Amino acid sequence: MTVLNQAPENKFAYVVVAARRARQLMAGAPPMVDHPRSHKPTRVAIEELNAGILEYKLPDSPEGADDKEGKRRKP
Repeated sequence: MTVLNQAPENKFAYVVVAARRARQLMAGAPPMVDHPRSHKPTRVAIEELNAGILEYKLPDSPEGADDKEGKRRKP
């Protein structure tokens, strides 16, 4: 995860970023908020994301993704 300090507008991206951070928390990473409201990793990740503490970067365009007509893009 890299830099952008606001929650993603895309709901799918929001879920992916929160899930990745929750996995980091479950692996032992310390919370980035001083006093998390919950002890559950997913809730802490969502709290960090909503607070703008969590850093992330969305890719410009995924390799091999389909275009609007359903045809494969060339990488």
